[in-house]
Amino acid sequence: MTQITTPTPTSAASREENAPARQEAALLPPVDVVEDSTGITLYADLPGVPRDKLDVRVDGDQLNIEAELALPLPQRMTPSHAEVGRARYRRAFTLSKELDAEKVSAELAHGVLRLRIPKAEHAQPRRISVQVR
Repeated sequence: MTQITTPTPTSAASREENAPARQEAALLPPVDVVEDSTGITLYADLPGVPRDKLDVRVDGDQLNIEAELALPLPQRMTPSHAEVGRARYRRAFTLSKELDAEKVSAELAHGVLRLRIPKAEHAQPRRISVQVR
């Protein structure tokens, strides 16, 4: 089974040492991961995110998803109640060596990000021909 994991949180002190700037708090989008014989498909719910406010990056074995909500309000109006208190989504995953991070494809439609990450050629199932003598 191919693995995709969420990095384990480290102590606040070590996070601050490794991070150049303090990141603002963000929502964790719900994610579904489906595996088949040729790779995995990741679905992340990102309602209210336009394409130009979405950043998907692979850095080594790290897959990072960052997005900013765009919830426009009519001019001179302020909400009296808001369910969403943060304007950003952020999620990070560690990809296994079985996945080909060079061939990730992404689509955003109706508030759902679909990422397809194929298995590397060495990890894909292959048919072996048997010769009869």
